[in-house]
Amino acid sequence: MPGKIYISDTTLRDGEQAPRIHLNPKEKLQIAQQLARLKVDVIEAGFPISSEGDFQSVAEIARKVKGPVIAGLARAVEADIRRAWEAVQYAERPRIHTFIATSDIHLKHQLRKERGEVLEIARRAVSLARSFTEDVEFSAMDATRSDVDFLCQVFEAAIEGGATVINVPDTVGYAMPHEFAELIDQIRKRVRGIDKVILSVHCHNDLGLAVSNSLAAVQHGAQQVEVAVNGLGERAGNAALEELVMIIDTRGIYLDVQTDINISEIARTSHLVSLLTGYPVQPNKAVVGRNAFAHESGIHQDGVLKERTTYEIMDPQKLGFVKSEIVLGKHSGRHAFSERLIQLGYKLSEEELARAFSRFKSLADRKGEIKDEDLEAIVANEIKITTELFKLNYYQTLSGSMVKPTATVGLEINGRMVQKAAYGDGPVDASFRAVDEITGIRARLESYSIDAVTAGKDALGEVTVVVEVEDLTTMGRGVSTDIIEASILAYLNALNRAVEKKPELGKLSQQE
Repeated sequence: MPGKIYISDTTLRDGEQAPRIHLNPKEKLQIAQQLARLKVDVIEAGFPISSEGDFQSVAEIARKVKGPVIAGLARAVEADIRRAWEAVQYAERPRIHTFIATSDIHLKHQLRKERGEVLEIARRAVSLARSFTEDVEFSAMDATRSDVDFLCQVFEAAIEGGATVINVPDTVGYAMPHEFAELIDQIRKRVRGIDKVILSVHCHNDLGLAVSNSLAAVQHGAQQVEVAVNGLGERAGNAALEELVMIIDTRGIYLDVQTDINISEIARTSHLVSLLTGYPVQPNKAVVGRNAFAHESGIHQDGVLKERTTYEIMDPQKLGFVKSEIVLGKHSGRHAFSERLIQLGYKLSEEELARAFSRFKSLADRKGEIKDEDLEAIVANEIKITTELFKLNYYQTLSGSMVKPTATVGLEINGRMVQKAAYGDGPVDASFRAVDEITGIRARLESYSIDAVTAGKDALGEVTVVVEVEDLTTMGRGVSTDIIEASILAYLNALNRAVEKKPELGKLSQQE
């Protein structure tokens, strides 16, 4: 019987550390609930001591998400470990994941500690974590650049301290597959007690080898693989969940391993993470890219039409790439709307559902048929709403080849209507300047992108912006059939996020 590989997902921890990803608690909960439907074995929900927001998010996931192990990350520091336990204690299956660097380069330049000190710190940290929960994971950061003798000593100390999972990270994506496989062999042969714990790996993609290294480790005895949806993470990201899982599913006989992942949820999970993080999936991305099952060559098209398996080694329908036969429009009721959202994997509160249904009706008046992508864009917009200090009431723009672009924007702030007009280089720039005048916040626009949610002239436009306010960077997203409206909504979403993190910014707009 094929051996089981445990899938530990770190999208909400390492994935969120990718530049410009700032998920709010509602977004994190939606992703965690979808990961549970995907049937990952472990959800690393966050780094509780890093911020109050992250602590609250991990605690909320621990309370509400059932099935997977819920893990919180902690440095090998007492305060971190206690804070992690405070967050994950509500889970039906809690885990504390603690770590410390073991490579000489990290010991010398970052930790500034001797090997003996690190050995003792690791042992004490694991022992403390074990006093709170029976499930403790220990990671040796930068393991692939560590001295193997010392690495084995640290792992033995962690096992003696009570670790139940030993994780070997390729923190900077440095290893080659044969090197990583050899390291796993050395650990399995030389570390006392390694047969009594789960051996895990966490591979980064700096050289594009994260999935290859993970598979090499699996072939040499690793039982858990840490991954992220769409390969998100620090720098070039982590091993991509969808790639690793589908390699195992497609070539399982050769690898002699299997996972418990519900692969029919892969497409939905990938799309949800892309929507909420603002990180688009590249068209030629393996497994979940738009072109992954597209065939333009006449020879390929002919083959697929005659027999799908001539050019498709995976079944797209099996992955969840299935279009709905339910057509929603302006005559559709709330029940049909809510049922379709459930089928798409979204679970909204009554308040969120009411707002989303109102936006659906408004959109249905502008375009005839509402597609699944439109629904997902509407829902993602509602999930992204945080504390809305600034609400768009109306806007009006004037632009043309012989006219200086002008925008008048009306915002509602704590029930009070405020309007301002401004000039700009174009209608979007003018609108942003008018918003700045109203809010009193001087934000610097770092990036601005537009994408069509669906095809056709009546498609929803999706605008994503990244703004810098003082030393804070936030991302905002807006959707509308009108690009200028979508742009203003995205800008306001980013400013509201900034105010949520720095409430003092909101006071500028309330000064008479």
